[in-house]
Amino acid sequence: MHETDMTKALIVTVKDWWDTQPTPPKIQKIYLQVGEFTCVEPASLQFAFKAQTKDTFLDGVELVIKDIPLVAFCHHCQQEYFPKFGEQYACPTCHSPMEDIRSGRELKIDHIEYTTEESFANL
Repeated sequence: MHETDMTKALIVTVKDWWDTQPTPPKIQKIYLQVGEFTCVEPASLQFAFKAQTKDTFLDGVELVIKDIPLVAFCHHCQQEYFPKFGEQYACPTCHSPMEDIRSGRELKIDHIEYTTEESFANL
């Protein structure tokens, strides 16, 4: 289950950012982009995140995952196509092997939703 290792890396990345803030922010949500071709199972990632953040500065934070579809481009046909997971990743028209992946390999933090004490001072 590589989701556990990915969650550990996510926590370290967010903690590094959190530690650099002048006032520790209260994080509500972390938005991730997860590409279909990464073979990351969103439900497993959610489970690992919840288990690993219990009793930490991220306890109760919502992990929002946006699935990014696998999109490839066939240079022979000059068209994009959507390979299906588990099938041969070839162009459905000319059957050329998949060589140019346009999306689906993403695994990144899109943004973090948070508040700071300064936000409350302005209310």
